[in-house]
Amino acid sequence: MSRPLKTVIVNGSLHRPSRTQVLLDALRDTLNDQLALDVQNIELLSLLPELGAALSTDALPAHAHQAITAIEQADFLIVGSPIFRAGIPGLLKHLFDLVDMNALNGTPVLLAATGGSQRHALVIEHQLRPLFSFFQALTLPIGVYATPEEIQDGEVTSAALQQHIQRTVDLAVPVLHSIQTRLPLRNSVLEAQAA
Repeated sequence: MSRPLKTVIVNGSLHRPSRTQVLLDALRDTLNDQLALDVQNIELLSLLPELGAALSTDALPAHAHQAITAIEQADFLIVGSPIFRAGIPGLLKHLFDLVDMNALNGTPVLLAATGGSQRHALVIEHQLRPLFSFFQALTLPIGVYATPEEIQDGEVTSAALQQHIQRTVDLAVPVLHSIQTRLPLRNSVLEAQAA
């Protein structure tokens, strides 16, 4: 018996409501259809203003420090970012500047982004993927990018985007399932089985 994947979803948007969050929720729900996930959500917006002034984790308040620890201890990360002027928000990059450089070694990461037009879609490949390559994380084969036309009124409205999400999940699940079967069971699961 395998335990649920300890999944941390990082929303790099500085707005609420957020199209990025809608995309992340769609990915989570589609993954949940095929895998057991134990999900924790981290919103960049909830870490302000302290995050921007912190040069180390020692300077963070408890809730922000807990967010960093959750990222470092995750079995699986889903990271979504809005794209502004062909780049990810500086504060999202700064969040990962505070993550221990060895903590994500081998951790699978699914990348997602939203932007104003298809012109920004390659930011996933040119900025997000290299960032997680630095950490020696395992970035999953394809990321998901969405435009305002594809997410409206808090919902994914594009059939093409839904298909892309499904294709992304279909490619991710075998990798995640393989990792999940190798994870040690948590004590609570072991205790429940022994009872």
